[in-house]
Amino acid sequence: MNERLAAAARALVAPGKGILAADESTGTIKKRFDAIGVPSTEDTRRGYREMLFVTDGIESAISGVILYDETMRQRDSTGTPLPTVLARRGIAPGIKVDRGAKPMAGFPGERVTEGLDGLRDRLAEYVEMGAVFAKWRAVIAIGEGIPTTACVGANARALARYAALCQEAGLVPIVEPEVLMDGPHDIERCREVTEATLATVFAALLEARIELEGTLLKPSMILSGSECPRQADVQEVAETTVRSFRRVVPAAVPGIVFLSGGQTPERATAHLSAMNALGDHPWELSFSYGRALQAPALKAWAGDDANVPEAQRVFRRRAELNGEARRGTYDPTMESAAA
Repeated sequence: MNERLAAAARALVAPGKGILAADESTGTIKKRFDAIGVPSTEDTRRGYREMLFVTDGIESAISGVILYDETMRQRDSTGTPLPTVLARRGIAPGIKVDRGAKPMAGFPGERVTEGLDGLRDRLAEYVEMGAVFAKWRAVIAIGEGIPTTACVGANARALARYAALCQEAGLVPIVEPEVLMDGPHDIERCREVTEATLATVFAALLEARIELEGTLLKPSMILSGSECPRQADVQEVAETTVRSFRRVVPAAVPGIVFLSGGQTPERATAHLSAMNALGDHPWELSFSYGRALQAPALKAWAGDDANVPEAQRVFRRRAELNGEARRGTYDPTMESAAA
């Protein structure tokens, strides 16, 4: 076993800590900026992310940050590379390396993630820039007749090839098979698809000789579909998710870093806390949130430098609340105290 990789993976899921996903593509962050009336330029994107990265105290709850290629190459206002800014604070820089989910030929409504071509060389460059870990996202949709075994299998094999290249390069691979919450399906249907997807992914990882001890899983929680008339409550989501993951996620995996997947910041935090409150688990249950960590700070910032102190306060508090969720000690009343 590669002890260095295993130690790096464990550090990313250290008690009370989780990962900030700041790897929005240029197109995605433009949509976020459009919503607050801020032009999306290289400079505004850099300024916004630098504001988050230099927030005092976030290292107590943030162990790593997933960066986009542009951000990986940017420097802060003093000329220091942003990955170095993070590393000096004890926060591990990571990098999103997939090139997006594209329509799968012959399979309407399904997508397969691309980006394996040239990945070995790109990973070597990111290591030189200071990357400690990487991330690759696959998306699995639930609908009439989908997902198919062909789609799940194609994405699982791509995740396994990506993970093998990461470990070869000395990077911890974060494996992200996201089961989308879009649709009218109930929580039971989500459970079935999630278990089948994860079983297929881990079979592919084992076939590819991936060292699970140096790997993290970034899955979606098991939720009711966004259009389902009956929405499962926090406790049902927590119990169903943990029970299912115990069936299909090997204990050798050091941590599960959940994505927020369209949940509100408050609900994503509540779900994580409820899972951790259920007791001890074979793996650390942590977070790798994007919007669920950033949305309140983005709104508070609104592109105005005068709002930076308040935006940083809001961001730090959101990180702290998720740190509480890691311990299973978050309570919704903490939200009013944060406000």
